[in-house]
Amino acid sequence: MADPAEWLLTQMERANPRTRLDDLHDGDGAWSQGNHVQPLIHGATYFQALHDALEATRPGDVVFFTDWQGDADEQLTGMPGSEVVEVLSRADQRGVIVRGLVWRSHLDKTGFFATENRHLGEQLQRRGAVVLLDMRVRVGGSHHQKFVVIRHRDDSGSDVAFVGGIDLAHNRRDDAAHHGDTQSQPLTKEYGAHPPWHDVQVAIHGPAVHDVETVFRERWNDPAPLSRSPWRRVADRLRGLDSAPDHLPAQWPPPEPAGSHTVQLLRTYPHLSLGRDYPFAKGGERSVARGYRKAVGQAQDIIYVEDQYFWGHDVARVFEGQLRARPELRLIVVIPLVPDLDGINRVPQLLGRHRAIGRLMQAAPGRVAAYGLENHAGVPVYVHAKVCIIDDTWASTGSDNLSRRSWTHDSELTAVVLDEDYARDLRLTLGAEHLDRLEQVASRGLEATMSDCVDPAGMFGAYAAHAAGLDDWHAGGRQGTRPPGRLRRLPLPQLTARERNWAALPLDVVQDPDGRPPALRRTDRY
Repeated sequence: MADPAEWLLTQMERANPRTRLDDLHDGDGAWSQGNHVQPLIHGATYFQALHDALEATRPGDVVFFTDWQGDADEQLTGMPGSEVVEVLSRADQRGVIVRGLVWRSHLDKTGFFATENRHLGEQLQRRGAVVLLDMRVRVGGSHHQKFVVIRHRDDSGSDVAFVGGIDLAHNRRDDAAHHGDTQSQPLTKEYGAHPPWHDVQVAIHGPAVHDVETVFRERWNDPAPLSRSPWRRVADRLRGLDSAPDHLPAQWPPPEPAGSHTVQLLRTYPHLSLGRDYPFAKGGERSVARGYRKAVGQAQDIIYVEDQYFWGHDVARVFEGQLRARPELRLIVVIPLVPDLDGINRVPQLLGRHRAIGRLMQAAPGRVAAYGLENHAGVPVYVHAKVCIIDDTWASTGSDNLSRRSWTHDSELTAVVLDEDYARDLRLTLGAEHLDRLEQVASRGLEATMSDCVDPAGMFGAYAAHAAGLDDWHAGGRQGTRPPGRLRRLPLPQLTARERNWAALPLDVVQDPDGRPPALRRTDRY
């Protein structure tokens, strides 16, 4: 068994004495033991589990949720009556205490979704639930956490927290076939009418549920105004929206142990400018970045990443030293084949990729590989997952991307599981999908099907071989039977010197900004 103190942050290393998150943890520990965590791969899997858990709630139970993007009409099961607003409203009408924090969002005309987020809040409030549109963020930032906590008044053994990167929104309800969500909204043209979507959430049972609930309570009880904009406050009053948090019921003790998994919650909160501070994170919290740095420093064999971005020098530095120090260490990165912006706006994202992946490929030639995914129709799959697995020991799933924005600027939450069986099975299960082996897993079992990938070098080679076969099939005009697998090699972006120069400003200021206090920026620390 791995020693938590070697892999996980201590309370001192979290470096946030203002938080209550670790109050019930032993000594200087910043983690809880005795949990059971189940990975929920794909939005359809998560939405079904969430639907069933919400429908099972009874009077006096508690439901707390946060969302970055919310669509009231998104169906959790694909059937009428399973819409987000309907399921949460039914719970409230049964006497369940429903409270939500939805990011207010920047204006629609900037490419965001303020209207849909507001409509979700409005519809739930009209039916009795209390949902706040929360803009207590750094300028240009967002509340990016996506989690749901369900506590049961009379059955703590059923308590569950869902943590990860999946919003209660359109596009997310996809499955392993990756035909996309029938309730879609467009990305770029390459993804088609129903963008295929790859994502991961986890279901946590055990004492760590209490920890996730504490994250919600700290945000809910922030005394700052929900928005600093006077016209938004006036508009909220005219619409009858709640403008301040009400009192939450007392927090119940943690659930009893439910398994053998050790769980640590890592967070990002920014340094707020203009003399403001989060009361639970003075100067911000950067335990996501700190947690990655500590865990990567333990890596010897393989780091496996699935991420929406994987951008920038900041990310590269965390991995580069260990890749140089450990000549057997390999890094596999799975990100979208195509960024989610097009035209001239795509160039800064490509620069972000080049800064991270190009630098690491130079540091460890032949030991760093980057891939994208496509479905069997050849349509790119949008990788929205935020997963990192290190040496089949440390496995994170959360809302945070591997980017400076996620590590310093927006609010984020990730759940780290320290357990060798869990981490290995998650890596092999994700690999089985990307190598087109899920049917064999169902009949033969995971380890038998993935025996060539149990060893890290074997997985590195299997990914390379399958991607090369599929790339060659495409290059040859797609003649004959399509090779198995969904992996495509991701070439390094080829940018001119002029593109690199002009794209640096929008990347560093708008798309991947720095939310650290000035002193930490100057010394490049977290």
